Amino acid sequence: MTAAAAVRAVITGGKGFVGAHLRRHLEAHGDSVVLLDRDDVDVVDLDAITEQFERHRPEVVYHLAALSHVGESWDDPDAVRRVNVGGTESVLHAAERTGARTVLVVGSSEEYGTVAADEMPIAETRAARPTSPYGASKAEATALAAALAATSTVRIVIARPFNHTGAGQSPKFLIPALAQRIAEAERDGRDSIPVGNLDAIRDISDVRDVARAYRLLAAHGATGEIYNVCSGRGVAVREIVELLAGESGHAIALRIDPDLVRAVDIPVFVGDHTKLTDATGWRPEIPLTTTLRDVLDRARHDLAP
Repeated sequence: MTAAAAVRAVITGGKGFVGAHLRRHLEAHGDSVVLLDRDDVDVVDLDAITEQFERHRPEVVYHLAALSHVGESWDDPDAVRRVNVGGTESVLHAAERTGARTVLVVGSSEEYGTVAADEMPIAETRAARPTSPYGASKAEATALAAALAATSTVRIVIARPFNHTGAGQSPKFLIPALAQRIAEAERDGRDSIPVGNLDAIRDISDVRDVARAYRLLAAHGATGEIYNVCSGRGVAVREIVELLAGESGHAIALRIDPDLVRAVDIPVFVGDHTKLTDATGWRPEIPLTTTLRDVLDRARHDLAP
């Protein structure tokens, strides 16, 4: 696969967790990068986002801006749809108005919804049947992007990432939350931590592998196509907790807390990255143990006085 040339890039939602890692990856490959976040522009405001694109003239736009917490999406589904669907529409139209070459629209594996264990791993041909307002908003945004790709002058490529984590992710999400509880137990001398469903199996990638996939897709992905970004390997939450606890060196028991068990929790969820690999040569590179160690080290750092 030919290496992608350096470009001018804009990342919407660029000051968030994934945006920070993506920026580092892009800049390491010579790209000039501008970050746009909610403090800079309302992504739903077409005129405002167009003005930003006119100012920075991106060749490639990475559209990460979203309300992205699945559980919280039930609190205000209208707001989630406004940002996730309306924001995608504005970004795509603004990119076309200002002559951008490519937009990478970041969707979510939550678009698939509930899939039977015997139908794993999940390929992009699987129909979207989301089970949360967040998943529904991402499925609608993906459908919009695919439809616009048929006539747009912009190359519109759609990434569909599965679970990913790394240093700097909010403890509102599973793995940083577990790491924070372990770090707090170390600090306070406690011998147990609360956990939710330990039997759920998830496909977990390192955010740095995901950032690498995004740049490759922006360079080599086909317009209107959807690409899973995933490890292709399922790991039980129990194994994740045990690996994190093993890094601790502090005996920690696990205590099931019903409040941490999600109302809709799919038992097994694993993706297939064959299409991405065929298009770009991408494969996951960072071992899960390295990812978990980095997350736990960051949690310890954040708790340090």
